[in-house]
Amino acid sequence: MTDVDPINSTLEGLLKVLSMDNVIGEPIESDGRTLIPITRIGMGFGAGTGQDSPVKGSQGLGAGGGAAVEPIAFVVINKNVEGPEQIEVISLKSQEPLNTAISEISELALEFLNEWRERQKKNEEKREQMRKGLEDMVPP
Repeated sequence: MTDVDPINSTLEGLLKVLSMDNVIGEPIESDGRTLIPITRIGMGFGAGTGQDSPVKGSQGLGAGGGAAVEPIAFVVINKNVEGPEQIEVISLKSQEPLNTAISEISELALEFLNEWRERQKKNEEKREQMRKGLEDMVPP
């Protein structure tokens, strides 16, 4: 094994993460729209060697690195719309007040919808129990 092997293998691994396929994701088709995920990639790399005194003759070599992939936006292509409005970029990172409000309202709406569905289910169960109870009380 040569001194370059750990460095090369670390770099090769990091370069795989940095491929274009990881920055521009696979398109997702849904309801006449194509969603293309966009990500940000960051990486760090370090390598070094060291040698003890010439008398002992020991030496060392090390390399390491890391990478992170973070979704930041979607490109939305609406096939049902013509002109410049057909393409829209939706940021996942924006802290604009309108985006924050829409996000919070969406979360509240989902919570409300889930609670409403649960209540509807419980009410239907109660109605079914009442029907069975009435059927048991009234002779055929």
